Amino acid sequence: MRTCVGCRARAAKSELLRVVVGSDAQGQPAVSPDPRGTAPGRGAHLHPTRKCYDLAVRRRAFSRALRLTEGLTSAPVADHLDSLAPQ
Repeated sequence: MRTCVGCRARAAKSELLRVVVGSDAQGQPAVSPDPRGTAPGRGAHLHPTRKCYDLAVRRRAFSRALRLTEGLTSAPVADHLDSLAPQ
């Protein structure tokens, strides 16, 4: 069981998307999706929905869950969620 950083609901690990600290296209620190759940380092979990993503961004939950004080961009996660949405 894991807790979604957006809605704070508990769910099975298989139902959530793991996110980790990576880098964006410009090489700046960013929250990156880890769909396979195998990336090294500290991770946080999020329901793969735009609603939970928006809640996490509004609450600044990614920085807190990943224990980073600097501002992180979460655009890679938004792009990943948009690619999952039905066309």
